[in-house]
Amino acid sequence: MTVTQATTTAPVSVSGDPRPAGRPAGGARRLRDWATRAPLMPALVFLILVTQLPFAATLVISLFDWNSLYPQAREFTGLSNFGTVLGTPALREAVLTTALLTAAVVLISLVLGLGIALLLDRRFRGRALVRTMLIAPFLLMPVAAALLWKHMLLNPEYGLVNGVIHAFAGLVGVDHPVQPEWISEMPLVAVEAALIWQWTPFMMLILLAGLQSRPLDVIEAARIDGAGNWQIFRYITLPHLRRYLELGALLGSIFIVQNFDAVYMMTSGGLGTANLPYAIYQTFYKSHEYGLASAGGVLVVIGSIIIATFALRVVSSLFSEEVSRG
Repeated sequence: MTVTQATTTAPVSVSGDPRPAGRPAGGARRLRDWATRAPLMPALVFLILVTQLPFAATLVISLFDWNSLYPQAREFTGLSNFGTVLGTPALREAVLTTALLTAAVVLISLVLGLGIALLLDRRFRGRALVRTMLIAPFLLMPVAAALLWKHMLLNPEYGLVNGVIHAFAGLVGVDHPVQPEWISEMPLVAVEAALIWQWTPFMMLILLAGLQSRPLDVIEAARIDGAGNWQIFRYITLPHLRRYLELGALLGSIFIVQNFDAVYMMTSGGLGTANLPYAIYQTFYKSHEYGLASAGGVLVVIGSIIIATFALRVVSSLFSEEVSRG
């Protein structure tokens, strides 16, 4: 008996091209890729025109000694404006104030946001309404939020904070309680309080998303093994939230480093609250020094890009973890 064995071979083009038949040639493939990307080109061109060209102009201006009062006297000075920005005592103090303000707001907002997210992760009646009300501070315009804290909450005469202190002192029998003038006596704390109130909901949303992505089977197994709430939080929840905490800290740092509204509306940059964006505004608006202000702006952008790079890495690691888990 003769057994005939059939062999299957891939189709080969008649012209002798080693590529399998049906696979597009290099030119056709590139044409198809360009056809796919073509609808995105107008948006890309618009993005470049709106974002990159102004930054390129700012970078060029930062290389000149340029005062708007004497526009004809401008001259090319290279990187000397950057040395002036880093060597000016007021601007160095603004950098320190920016670092303190950003660190305090981000850390306290993360802690408060984590506590609120843990409370909202439980089921209770009216949870959707409570969550919406807690998000409201983040949805307010920054200028409106700063004015709210300056006049309605921290005003020494009719502010809500001093009113609560006075009412509580009356309950405990204190006749003349201490009612501080918050903005004049503790200006940086007042600005930090306003920013913490506004950015805590942002941290809460990120951490609540992290809590709702926890592996429930692992938590149930830990409860069966006798683990308590604190042990579950310490050994399961907190390690799971590490990436979300990093993401909240990095994104919050990007936005708070660039904050201008609260400082301008509450203290006008006085009493040691001038951060780097406000110092750049003073250099540009009051001193009319375009070159120095542009150099300071470039430094802020470089710092923001460095922070954003770490944020993008955290986001990519979160996506990769979700894909591997799925």
